Amino acid sequence: MKAIVQHRYGSADELALADIDRPAIGDDEVLIGGRAAGVDPSVWHIMEGKPYLIRAAGFGMRAPKTEVRGSDVAGVVEAVGAAVTRFTPGDEIFGMSAGSFAEFAVARPDRLALKPARLTFVEAAAMPTSGVTALQALRDRGSVKAGQRVLVIGAGGGVGSFAVQLAVDFGAHVTGVCGPAKTALVASLGAEEVIDYTRDEVDSKGARFDLIVDTAGNRPLSILRRALAPGGTLVLVGGEGGGALLGGISRNLKAGVVAPFVGQTLRGMLARGDSADLEYLAERAQAGAITPQVEQTFPLAHAADAVRRLADGHVAGKLVVTVP
Repeated sequence: MKAIVQHRYGSADELALADIDRPAIGDDEVLIGGRAAGVDPSVWHIMEGKPYLIRAAGFGMRAPKTEVRGSDVAGVVEAVGAAVTRFTPGDEIFGMSAGSFAEFAVARPDRLALKPARLTFVEAAAMPTSGVTALQALRDRGSVKAGQRVLVIGAGGGVGSFAVQLAVDFGAHVTGVCGPAKTALVASLGAEEVIDYTRDEVDSKGARFDLIVDTAGNRPLSILRRALAPGGTLVLVGGEGGGALLGGISRNLKAGVVAPFVGQTLRGMLARGDSADLEYLAERAQAGAITPQVEQTFPLAHAADAVRRLADGHVAGKLVVTVP
C-alpha cells in the first residue's frame, strides 16, 4: 500500500511516499480503507520530536516509533478483529488512528464512530482530534453553561472553529479572537462578536468572560486573567509555543501553580480519544449544529506540503490529506 513514512525526526523533508505492507490487525482492532486524513499539530510535533517531552511520552526517543504519519482518519471498514462487535466491514467511519496518511490504517474501536451521513469523508477527517479537543475543553474542563460569556482565542483555527460552533450550540454568547483574514469566517460560525487581535487585546474591555478557551498559546496568563470575570474559568488547550523541552506545556504548569492563589479557575488540558465524544460530534454534525471548516485538501503524495502549510500557521479551519 501507499503511505507517508518517516524514519528519523526532522522537518517535513523527512516525509516520503513509499510502498509498504498493509498492516495486520489484532482481535480488538479495525482495519480501515482510508479516504481522507486530517492534519493537526500532533502530526508535526511527532514528526519533529519536539517538544522533547513527547519522546519520553512513548513516541520514540531517537526516532518515531510509528513510521507512518497521521492521526485522524475517515474511511470504510475493511475488516475487524474477532473481538470487535461495534463495527462491520463496509461501515463508513471516522476517528483516530496512528498512521492515517496511508491507504489502510488500523484503529481501536473505542477511538472510532460512524461517519455522519451529512458529512463527506474530507469533512469527517477534519473532525476527530480538533473536535474532541474543543468539546472536552468546553464541557469537561470549562463546564460551559447556557447564557455564559465565552471567549475563544484562535477561533479561526482547527480547534477554535469547532469551539465556537460547540459553544454556540451549548447556548453561550461567544466572542472569537482571530486575525483580520478570518473575521468573516468566525462570524459565520456563530460568534456574536469578533476581536481582531491586530487591533485590540482580549482584555481591552475588562474582565467580562465567564469562560476563556485559549487555543493560541502565546498570551501571558496576566492578560488572560484580566479578561476573565471573577470566578471565571480559563482553559489552556494543547502545548504550542514555549521551549524545546516542554513546549507550551510550561504555561499549563505555571497555571497550575498560580491557580490555588487566585479566585479564578485556571486549567490546562490535553485531549483524550473517546468514542462517546466522537459519537456526540457526529450527532451534532448530522443535526447541522457543527460543520468542519476545511481550508484546503492535499493528495496523499503531497502530504508533506500539508504539514508545511500547517507549520506556517494561520490556517483557516483544517487541512485534510485525501487518499485515492
